Amino acid sequence: MESLSPFVFWSQTKQTLLLKVDLKDAKGAIADFSPVAVNFSANGHGARGMNAYKFQLHFYALIDDENATFVVSDNKIELQIRKLEPEWWPRLVATPQKPHWLKIDFDRWRTEDDAELEEKPRDVRQDYQQEYADLQKRELGYIKEKTKKVYMIFYNLAMFIGYLYIVAVMGVLYYRDGAESIAKTYANVGNAFKFVQLLQYLEVMHPLFGYTKGSPLVPFFQVSGRNFVLFLMIEMEPRMYTKPVVFYVFIIWSLVELVRYPFYLSQLLGREVGLLTWLRYTIWIPLYPMGILCEGIIVLRNIPFIEETKRFCVDMPNRWNITFDMVLFLKIYLLLLILPGSYLVMSHMAKLRAKKLGRGRAKRRQHLHAD
Repeated sequence: MESLSPFVFWSQTKQTLLLKVDLKDAKGAIADFSPVAVNFSANGHGARGMNAYKFQLHFYALIDDENATFVVSDNKIELQIRKLEPEWWPRLVATPQKPHWLKIDFDRWRTEDDAELEEKPRDVRQDYQQEYADLQKRELGYIKEKTKKVYMIFYNLAMFIGYLYIVAVMGVLYYRDGAESIAKTYANVGNAFKFVQLLQYLEVMHPLFGYTKGSPLVPFFQVSGRNFVLFLMIEMEPRMYTKPVVFYVFIIWSLVELVRYPFYLSQLLGREVGLLTWLRYTIWIPLYPMGILCEGIIVLRNIPFIEETKRFCVDMPNRWNITFDMVLFLKIYLLLLILPGSYLVMSHMAKLRAKKLGRGRAKRRQHLHAD
């Protein structure tokens, strides 16, 4: 079946790009930005009537993909992009030949006054990525992949298999034993869960070595928060092993990862799966609040146990002349988890969802009024 592309009108300033996609009544719009390209797909009324449309653009230079967004209105979709380096581009796409559906938006066109646009030396392999890949495949019989990419594919695949194993074991035991299996959750999958959770600390190392983008602090706090609950609140207190909340928190954590890792795999393999993208940026809406609630219950249930055993508490006198009250720490941790912690996590995910899936109805109406 022929792939349909909508008309796309582009304009620029020294700092930004604006792409206007000529689609009316668009549904299911997805824009996947990378530093060098954008992949777009949506259903809507375009030049060929009501159809599914998509396009891919490889940019002339690098963009700030972390802050790229798009807004859907009734008569168009606008992609708002910041250039990584403020400069005027002689063209939008990497290759000198532009696609026939790409047009200049003369209503918003700006040029650099009294200056010539001189092109920088370019790597032709980057400008013609698909053609270069096809040539490699014909000459070698396969496409050479970077070691980093191969490692990331195997890492995400291994983590997916790990969480799939945990959910499969829990599901089979629940099917066989019913509610009685809930109390045996930690005995059955606790070791497997500890293993995959410790492996997630590799995700702290990935941005440090340039395997992924972003700050290592974000995965560090996310992984450490889970491991605090898993190792200190559950593993260190045997009376927690049989609590039903352990079953529920394991299910919630695993469901999140069973969507996250396949999504990362699809991105690494260059395959855009609409349903998977939607799940990645939507499933957190019910699961994150439930996960925070379960983690809070586990911490709360530990407080009387720690008051009894004085585990992790440091009393005076001691050689360091310090004191530490673990019970007080847990109460403060609960307050931070429920109030600012949950807000920061939810707002971060909401921004990511708006970036990947488009803004909500309120934003759409605001955009229409602005027009």
